[in-house]
Amino acid sequence: MINSGNNPAKHGLDQQQITDASEARWNLDPSELHDQALQNKEGVQAANGALVVRTGTCTGRRPKDRFVVEESSSKGKIDWGNVNVPMSQKTFDKLHAKVLDYYKGKRLYVRDTYAGADPDYRLKVRFVNESAWHNLFVAQLLIKPEPSELTDFVPDFTVLNAPWCLADPETDGTRSEVFVVIDFAKKVVLVGGTQYAGENKKSVFSIMNFLLPLRKVMTMHCSANVGKSDDVALFFGLSGTGKTTLSADPARRLIGDDEHGWGDNGVFNFEGGCYAKCIKLSQENEPQIYNAIRKGAVLENVVMNDAGQLDYDDDKFTENTRAAYPVEFIDNAIIPSLAGHPNNVIFLTCDAFGVLPPISKLTNDQAMYHFLSGYTAKVAGTEAGVTEPQATFSACFGAPFMPLPPSTYATMLGEKIKQHDAACWLVNTGWSGGGYGVGKRMKISHTRAMISAALDGTLKNVEFKPDPIFQCLVPQSCPGVPSEVLSPRGTWADPAEFDKKAAALAKMFLDNTKNFADAPSKILSAGPKT
Repeated sequence: MINSGNNPAKHGLDQQQITDASEARWNLDPSELHDQALQNKEGVQAANGALVVRTGTCTGRRPKDRFVVEESSSKGKIDWGNVNVPMSQKTFDKLHAKVLDYYKGKRLYVRDTYAGADPDYRLKVRFVNESAWHNLFVAQLLIKPEPSELTDFVPDFTVLNAPWCLADPETDGTRSEVFVVIDFAKKVVLVGGTQYAGENKKSVFSIMNFLLPLRKVMTMHCSANVGKSDDVALFFGLSGTGKTTLSADPARRLIGDDEHGWGDNGVFNFEGGCYAKCIKLSQENEPQIYNAIRKGAVLENVVMNDAGQLDYDDDKFTENTRAAYPVEFIDNAIIPSLAGHPNNVIFLTCDAFGVLPPISKLTNDQAMYHFLSGYTAKVAGTEAGVTEPQATFSACFGAPFMPLPPSTYATMLGEKIKQHDAACWLVNTGWSGGGYGVGKRMKISHTRAMISAALDGTLKNVEFKPDPIFQCLVPQSCPGVPSEVLSPRGTWADPAEFDKKAAALAKMFLDNTKNFADAPSKILSAGPKT
């Protein structure tokens, strides 16, 4: 096997049982990977310099094709069920052998990375990719070691990415030709049958979500930023709720846009890059993200014309168009991505019913209730088969990536919020004036104004009234936001129809409560009233 680039001689691919590939290209510079992707005809270059690629039939994550190997070291810890689906060691070993056999005679791109900006909790992750553009993606999304750190790099986990290696459900023990499988004992992840690059980074997130809570570090599906007075804000939420957009604030410094830990030293980013949804992206509304898309960035499924001009409004391939770029492409990003303890914790929800207040303050018990509920709407395109928003509950605002029981994460978050006296807020970035198809999506300018008022303390000086159904405290005024926007019922043409929909959503919350019925009664009673 021919090796090129920076190849760690002490721990090469033979340690991953890969011995018959035709060539391995190690830790190439992102500019080299960009050029090789073009040479390989894996993508095309846009006028702004970004690499534009297509991901085929998989334009989003495939949570139903995700498995965890059931073995002795993790068996008693994993929250088994529809999210963490068990796979036997024998089945995994057979699938692993299939991937290794698939690699024979192929040119591979190898990338050694770090996950975790805090050196005390850092994980060494090696990616083996079949295409240059996937290797560029992980190079930009994970943390780059210094050249001197690559010589003796020994990975803690290895991700074997084989997008065109298809599983046979009848013989491979999968649900489809797509598979994402984590083996915590062998410290190997298999990703096959899908070209969607997000599976690579989310597999690492799942690993961190298993390992770090066992070391008393809270792991979080959230973005984070820092204000001028060093105040830290967290933004929890699933894809499409606004984590990346709202944390990319020119008035604040970005820590990271998606995955973080909260330990004794404060907050730290797991990643070295950002993965932004860019449907309807505009320089006016999201200038930092817009300006970050240049050479070195990867655009998934964004429409481009023959002149290389990008059309962010076109969803011809998917609504889940994505931009991946290193965090340093954001002008005021914090590098390394570390900060102090949070002052504010914000739960973002995209309410498809259009009945939740656009912003409300939560008590600690209400915060735990909404964290365990994780209500939002799956936005079109973020998962296969989702073509329009669907109401859903995802514990911890990230159940697809959480291997441990939700109560583990909720208990840790509650303890840290109490210890550091963080204020908690629920922000609805979904619909106003009616549900999906009737009302309109909340104006981003209004959402930004409300969040700014919460973070800078302005809302401390205004009157709050409890929502009659959801109990959370709703501010009666906010600079830059019309007062009628703050009360969702007043935005509906038919108040009786609002009451009907609000009651329906409240019932959904209460029905979902059975999933965390073992929580303390004070938390259970913090939900909506019917």
